[in-house]
Amino acid sequence: MKKLMLAGVLSLCSVSAFAEVAVIINPSNTSTIDIDAIKKIYLGKNKSFDNGTKVSPVDQNGTAVADEFNDKVVGKSSSQINAYWSKLVFTGKGTPPGKLDSDQAVIDFVAANKDAIGYIDSAKVSDKVKVIATF
Repeated sequence: MKKLMLAGVLSLCSVSAFAEVAVIINPSNTSTIDIDAIKKIYLGKNKSFDNGTKVSPVDQNGTAVADEFNDKVVGKSSSQINAYWSKLVFTGKGTPPGKLDSDQAVIDFVAANKDAIGYIDSAKVSDKVKVIATF
């Protein structure tokens, strides 16, 4: 019984030990934004950075990092996010962020676009992008 309980506790610890999610922008972008602003960007409520520059958010397509970001930052599950955006698209009130399939694709997109914001596994951060927050 003790071994079973120990295994359960260890498995819970390994789930919570998931790598942090890093929110990244282009290194030439001088904006500073907090979690509330990031959430609003990913919900389509903010269309620009604090300095007035248009923002181009990019999402990840069905990755564990996307699930972690949605949970920690947006406060919704991935299925709730999909339902939210489906409603906005159907009513003509919004367009969801573009979706890419990997951390490297997000890094490349953000590095190539001054107005981009994205998120990746913090272990994958490179000098091509600037980290503005980790969760």
